[in-house]
Amino acid sequence: QVQLVESGGGLVQAGGSLRLSCAASGIIFSINDMGWYRQAPGKQRELVADISSIYRTWYGDSVKGRFTISRDNGKNMVYLQMNNLKPEDTAVYYCNVRPPRPSSWGQGTQVTVSS
Repeated sequence: QVQLVESGGGLVQAGGSLRLSCAASGIIFSINDMGWYRQAPGKQRELVADISSIYRTWYGDSVKGRFTISRDNGKNMVYLQMNNLKPEDTAVYYCNVRPPRPSSWGQGTQVTVSS
């Protein structure tokens, strides 16, 4: 059974930084593409960034140049370094495999950016 546990969220002022972490279990982590997703109030969940099993990365236009996704296969962890945060980045952030498994969504971690 896949389990994904996100952590690292919090309240930060605009321009600040946070580093999110996601611990994965129940999968052969190293062969899976992984993604960070977010869902803001009243909006659909969206893909923010992903990293393939061969470390190829992709970023949404709204976060390009500010966010960095990385992974540690030895620890079954995926990270999201978020710099120069903006109020519009406020959302619950989730990790999941790519494409996402509907049954694998965790509780996410809340990121709130104040202006």
